[in-house]
Amino acid sequence: MQRDSIDFEKTDIAPLFFKLFVPTLLGLLFGAALNIADGIFVGKGVGSDALAAVNIAAPIFLIGTGLALLTGTGASVVAAIHLAKNNVKAANINVTQAVTVSTALMAVVCTFVYIFPELTAKMFGGSEKLMPLVKTYFYYGLPCVFVFSFTMAGMFIIRLDGSPKYAMLTNVVPSVLNIILDYIFVFPLQMGLKGAALATSIAQVTGSIMVAVYFWKFSKTIKFYRPKFTNTSIHLTIRNVGYMAKVGMSGLIGELAIMLMIMTGNFQFMKLLHEDGVAAYSVACYLFPLVFMFGNAISQSALPIISFNHGKGIAARVSKTLKLSVVFGLICGIVITVLTIICCRPLLQLFLDLGSNAFEIAANGLPYFAVSFLFFTLNLVLIGYYQSIEKIKKAIIYMTLRGLLFMIPCFIIMPQIMGEKGLWLAVPMSEFLTFLTIAIFAKYNYK
Repeated sequence: MQRDSIDFEKTDIAPLFFKLFVPTLLGLLFGAALNIADGIFVGKGVGSDALAAVNIAAPIFLIGTGLALLTGTGASVVAAIHLAKNNVKAANINVTQAVTVSTALMAVVCTFVYIFPELTAKMFGGSEKLMPLVKTYFYYGLPCVFVFSFTMAGMFIIRLDGSPKYAMLTNVVPSVLNIILDYIFVFPLQMGLKGAALATSIAQVTGSIMVAVYFWKFSKTIKFYRPKFTNTSIHLTIRNVGYMAKVGMSGLIGELAIMLMIMTGNFQFMKLLHEDGVAAYSVACYLFPLVFMFGNAISQSALPIISFNHGKGIAARVSKTLKLSVVFGLICGIVITVLTIICCRPLLQLFLDLGSNAFEIAANGLPYFAVSFLFFTLNLVLIGYYQSIEKIKKAIIYMTLRGLLFMIPCFIIMPQIMGEKGLWLAVPMSEFLTFLTIAIFAKYNYK
């Protein structure tokens, strides 16, 4: 398959991987930079309570990302296999169905939050003191959630269509715009948390327009079909989306795991350390997407290579891609963990006032939390591999382990044993146990 000088079948694995990885990482890093910049503007321009409020509202944004990964990853894997078999029509139909259904589901979620903002905030660990700020962030930030699901799913398909640089731009342009608007709305215009949320929404709407323009004007192979609403079409859509959702389910569970990490952490930090504890924890949650972007970039870059060659039955190229992505993930995980520990206090000064109670809580805990970055990166890469070769049950099981079966007990038990330090070590322990489980079963299956 030759599209835009990308040949998934014959190009050497390393050059092919990095040709996809570099623009993918740059695009995702701009998204992470946007997230960090948003935290800096909120923390410095509005205050630590606003930072805590954003962390309370954050799970709803992760639901949007999860739905995008559910359909985007599934559609990308299924479409790649169809393209490997020269079945372009089936690939186009699957992509259209996936994007349409994910957008409709996100509309339902956003409507619920608009109608029941206080109930949603309490479900996510909010206190009465933070409620007005959380509701403000919901009202002005939800348009971002609605369109981001479409934008992110579209990026998967654009990358598969042979345009990784354009996919990168759909992240870069909104991120730069968001940072500029964040500064203008928060500082000169003094719009507070409302301004930060509004800046994010405007930027993400811009990204969704860029995705729509690509499929309207520039797509090479993959194009949207006009949806049909006959009984047969609806039945086939349910069947196809159901299968794509199975393939991409671990991506949704991964986002729900991060959401659960934030929610459980919010409750536990609020219980032991109150609002300052949640503000300190929010800095770790702001940095977490930066780590996620590295692991996700490796996984997304390997996905079309592995899926295409899996569809062709070329096992040697699948194996070589897996080995490269694991080694690269290990290197990235180690570097990010070490840098976070070394640069802990300068990083925290970007978000919190030096000497404040929230700053001291974060300075004491973030180095412990950073240990999770290594295992989290490796887990993402390995679970992404199982997605790519349609080992759906394994991918779902491993994501469920790290996000539910290990994390919640760690958050409950470890603070009882180790106090405040245990709060910060709960996530690293959960990620380590997940990695250990994957490694043991992989070795057993290999033998």
